[in-house]
Amino acid sequence: QVQLVESGGGLVQAGDSLRLSCVASGRAFSTNTMAWFRQAPGKEREFVATIWWSGSITDYADSVKGRFTISRDNAKSTVYLQMNSLKPEDTAVYYCAAKRNFGSRYGRDYDYWGQGTQVTVSS
Repeated sequence: QVQLVESGGGLVQAGDSLRLSCVASGRAFSTNTMAWFRQAPGKEREFVATIWWSGSITDYADSVKGRFTISRDNAKSTVYLQMNSLKPEDTAVYYCAAKRNFGSRYGRDYDYWGQGTQVTVSS
């Protein structure tokens, strides 16, 4: 079992930055591939970024590439999402997710989910 708790969301203006954090407990964090997904009102959940258990491989959705950075600190059992140059279209609830082994862009592949943190970007 893995428990995930996100934090760091908030209301910001376009162009601002935010850093989301997700603290994991339970199964050894270093064995988990971690990811961020988001869901805007009236839209389906979408992939944002993933970082493999080794930390050596990351992958980003095209919509956030160059603006967002995913990272992990295994000593703190925490994964981060640094979000720069935020846009109103980034407004969503952001979810942290975990799975074993390889990374994936598909939510159905992830076994554990956090409760989400709201990010609102005003224009």
